[in-house]
Amino acid sequence: QVQLMESGGHLVQAGGSLRLSCAASGSIFSINAMGWYRQAPGKQRELVATITSGGNTNYADSVKGRFTISRDNAKNTMYLQMNSLKDEDTAVYYCKYSYRYLEVWGQGTLVTVSS
Repeated sequence: QVQLMESGGHLVQAGGSLRLSCAASGSIFSINAMGWYRQAPGKQRELVATITSGGNTNYADSVKGRFTISRDNAKNTMYLQMNSLKDEDTAVYYCKYSYRYLEVWGQGTLVTVSS
């Protein structure tokens, strides 16, 4: 069983930066994929960025050049560095762990960007 715990969500002014963390614990398989997703009020959950255990990354067009996803496999922790934040980045951010048919979601952390 895998558990995920996000942290780092906060209220920040537009143009500011935040770093989110997602710590995984439990039965972690070394070859896996992890990702950040977000859900704004009244909207569907959407992909923000993903990263494989080998370090391959993928970003939504809306965050390219502003957000950076990374991971520390030794610590089973994934990060999302968010720079140049915009009002439209306001959402609950969720991390996800994937291994074959298994998908595990964290409980989410709220990011609020004020202008």
